[in-house]
Amino acid sequence: MRLGVMFDRDLPPERLVPVARELDALPGVHDLWVVEDLGWTGGISAAATALAATSRLRVGLGITPAPLRNPMLLAMELANLARLHPGRLAAGIGHGVPAWMAQAGAAVPSPLTLLEETITSVRALLRGETVTLRGRAVHLDGLSLVHPPPVPPPVLAGVLRPRSLALSGRVAQGTILPEGFGPARVAEALKLIAADGDHELVCFTHLGIGDDSRTREIREEFAPFLGVAPDEVAMATGSAAEAAAHVKDLWAAGAGTVTVRPIGTDPLPHVTGLLSAL
Repeated sequence: MRLGVMFDRDLPPERLVPVARELDALPGVHDLWVVEDLGWTGGISAAATALAATSRLRVGLGITPAPLRNPMLLAMELANLARLHPGRLAAGIGHGVPAWMAQAGAAVPSPLTLLEETITSVRALLRGETVTLRGRAVHLDGLSLVHPPPVPPPVLAGVLRPRSLALSGRVAQGTILPEGFGPARVAEALKLIAADGDHELVCFTHLGIGDDSRTREIREEFAPFLGVAPDEVAMATGSAAEAAAHVKDLWAAGAGTVTVRPIGTDPLPHVTGLLSAL
């Protein structure tokens, strides 16, 4: 069971280095996840910065949108990071928020097809293979990496809907579930993923210890995206013991990694409070 911490997209980018260093010094924290949301920050540059600022944490890229990333270029970037920081990178790829993709002129006819072909080709490139793919969305002609990583980083799919979860189980090495999933829904997702062998499940969840002033706002924001009522949006909130109980419940439901997203401008007190209760 692993515990990760997300560097929230609303925090100023210049705070990434000091926060990463503080988390690197905390026993019990295994991962630092950075974000790539349209208009906020670039995930590759954030992951590179976090890796350079730390010595032991795995850094997760959560989540680069396939419509914005050519798979060859993405494989080049991931391979570079994996060689510079062996064993410390996890690469999340997702559909991207449809409205954002449309705003960026990157909407695609079949997001499922694009994600499958992107993940399949990126994984093959990272394994050192020469890839020719004349797919419906991805077109590569005899391309390979000159410097493939000796140990390819795991590629995970950041997905939500049933068909996407099933796709993740087929083609990815792990699945990233968005904030708001409770234990019952995690268990349901695992059934849909139905992966053979070693498949990591990463579950994001908001973390707020003590101050509940923003929980209603967050629940109302995530409820339409998740397709549930606001009160059904699960979060690690309340006392430290209550937050820890939620994290433990997610682990028990099958999440191999629970990545907490601290609420507010000062993430460290929430994380240290959670660790004390865990």
